[in-house]
Parts: sequence; C-alpha cells; structure tokens
Amino acid sequence: MNLELRHLRVVCAIAETGSVTKAASTLGLAQPALTAQLQRIERALGGALFDRDRRGARPTALGELVLARARVLLPAMKGLQDEAARLASAGDALSRYRFGGVNSPILGRLVHRIAAEQPAAPISTYASWSVDELSQLVFNGRLDYVLTGVCGDAAPSAEFGLSWREVAVDPVFVLLPESHELADRDEVPLEELRHEQWVAAPGDGCFGDCFAAACARSGFTPRKVYETDIRVCMDLVEAGVAVALCQATFRPVPGLVTRRLAGNPLRWRLLLGWHPESPAARFADGVLATAMAAYTDSLAPHPAYLEWLLDHPEFGARRRSTPV
Repeated sequence: MNLELRHLRVVCAIAETGSVTKAASTLGLAQPALTAQLQRIERALGGALFDRDRRGARPTALGELVLARARVLLPAMKGLQDEAARLASAGDALSRYRFGGVNSPILGRLVHRIAAEQPAAPISTYASWSVDELSQLVFNGRLDYVLTGVCGDAAPSAEFGLSWREVAVDPVFVLLPESHELADRDEVPLEELRHEQWVAAPGDGCFGDCFAAACARSGFTPRKVYETDIRVCMDLVEAGVAVALCQATFRPVPGLVTRRLAGNPLRWRLLLGWHPESPAARFADGVLATAMAAYTDSLAPHPAYLEWLLDHPEFGARRRSTPV
C-alpha cells in the first residue's frame, strides 16, 4: 500500500483525539473501519504508530516521527490547494465575476453595469456581515472581489494580503421616520439625538467604537446600540422605536428620511478589494472604474446630497484611487 495524505490525516486525528474511537467519530467513519485502516498504515510503515490500551492511544517513537512529518506536509498541501484555486480560473477570468459584499448599497448597481457590459459573463454575489470572512474567501480563491466599507481612516485587516482601493467617501447619515421632529432639517446635530434609542446593521469593524467616540465629543453617551439586519432596522425606525445610522446612498424608502449629521462627525469609506496574485487582479482597474460609476448611479435619488457634494470635493467618488 502506498501512503497517501488521507492516511496522514487519520494518524493526526488519532493523535489529536487520543483515541481511535473518538477519531472515527471526528472523521465520520465506523470504528472497526478506522482500526483496519490504521493497521494497514502501520504495515506500510513497518511498525506500530500508537500504544493503545484502555486509557487511549499514545504515539510511539515511529508515530511521533510520522506526526512530525504530517504536520508539515498537510498545511503545505492545503496552501497548494488554496493557490491552485486562485489560479484555476486564469483562462476565463474575463467571463466570470464573483463578488462579496458587506451591506453595500452599490453592489446591485455594480452587478447591473457588468451584466450590461458583458451579458454572457456569469456573475455571482455572496453577502456577509464580516469583511474578514469575505477576505478569507478571496484569499482562498472562492471570490474574486469584495466590496465593503470602513470607518474614517481605518483599513481592513492585512492578514489576508488583499489589495484595497477607495471607491468613495461619504459622511454618515441618520435614518429617521418622517414623523420625527428633526425630519424637516437638512442636517441634524448629533447632540440633539442624545435621548434616542439606536439600531444598526452588524459588522466586524471599528464603527461602533467610532460612533461612541463621536457621541462623547458631543457630550453624551449613546443608549445601547441594537444590532440587527437592515429590514428590521427599517421596521424599528418606521415604528418610531429607534433611529439608525446609515450610508449617504441609502435607497429612499416611503415613510423614512435620511439626514446628514451636522459637522460630519463620522465618515464611511467604500472599498474594493482583491488578491494581488489572483487572475482578478489583472482586471481590477476596470472593475474599480465600474464600481465608481455604480456609486455615481446611486446618487441619482439624492439630489440634495449631490448638490452638497459640489461644495465638498473631499467627499464622493475618488477621482484618483490610491492603495489603502
């Protein structure tokens, strides 16, 4: 019998659980089948890998040697598989787009534009509240691009080695019911919302801390911020139970209004990310330009904000997007 990687995984599972029975459960195998497989592995290697008794299974000297090699080979093979997944689509990178998004109001418009430009190209999207999860999927070759936002001057984690570019920068708005006493203002001072209950979409960035800091600068501590999905956020705001922080390009909804916070105490940077060694990297400039155009499309329902942007060029789409 030739030794294979699956055999090394069996040896590692037995060592990690300390029991053939527990390892069989972990691997989804019947205990007699795993015992028989271990015996075949031991015959192939020429000796016992474990001392086994009622207390469990403990590696022999030969077993320790095999484990030491397995713990090097298995991660190396996993790395090879991840690299292969990133490169596997090199021949058809122009004809397939896989996007991940974190609560992005322009993802739909981006997909619409790419579909119009390349009607034969398959396009898929994957939504998550976690930019780290999406970055991991891009790193593993499961996604091509990720569209997400970060607070202020923050940057996504560098753990996954992605390249990031700014699509746009906006001040953060507040979402109010039309019946709210401040709904007729063009902008709302944050301190005038000191008694409100807050609700927001979840995320794994620093926005919650930045919001608390902005409230502290305005002289108050916000009431607890409840995290829930966007639909529930909108329902709670419409019911007058809470107010919500939202992006400037939040799609208009009957019964709700968005208002800019006075003095722009919070900023939201929309970013596009990809892996620099993936096939998608060769087409990133074009996708970035399309994302900026999609952002511009999203401004059409917000004429007042469009007019405000003319006097505030530090906000809006990035004309020259630099690395983040």
